[in-house]
Amino acid sequence: GGLVGGLRAGWRSRRTMMRPDGRRSDVDSDALQRLLIEHTEAWNSHDLDRLMSLFADDCVFEASGGPEFHGRRFVGRAQVRSAFADVFDSMPDANWGDGRHFVISEDYGVSEWRLTGTLHNGSGVDVLGCDFLTVRDNKIVRKNSFRKQRPVVAD
Repeated sequence: GGLVGGLRAGWRSRRTMMRPDGRRSDVDSDALQRLLIEHTEAWNSHDLDRLMSLFADDCVFEASGGPEFHGRRFVGRAQVRSAFADVFDSMPDANWGDGRHFVISEDYGVSEWRLTGTLHNGSGVDVLGCDFLTVRDNKIVRKNSFRKQRPVVAD
């Protein structure tokens, strides 16, 4: 604690930021921080309903891989849910560990993680990655994912 701990705690709960339109905005960074953490925990629970409860109806998921410059884009709850289900199916033991979460602005946060898991063919995955999350009304509207590219890890 002490003075420095108290100052840090005050900064984390509320801070003033400039919005893109030039207006000032008070940010409840604790609420966004909790959402970022819950997002990672929902992935690790492999509970698709829990995970989707964090997303807005008009959500967009931009996967780390795909044919377009932005990866593969999934638009709307049905497409996003299906893409997330495919991730769980492809790696039943997937874990997003070593999470670090950062509030960037009132509607934008970043989560870093280490994805480990086993594909159906027995090969392992072990990569660092991050999600850039855009939020509206405490729901995720855009998940833009990135991860390191490396060969499949052999046991």
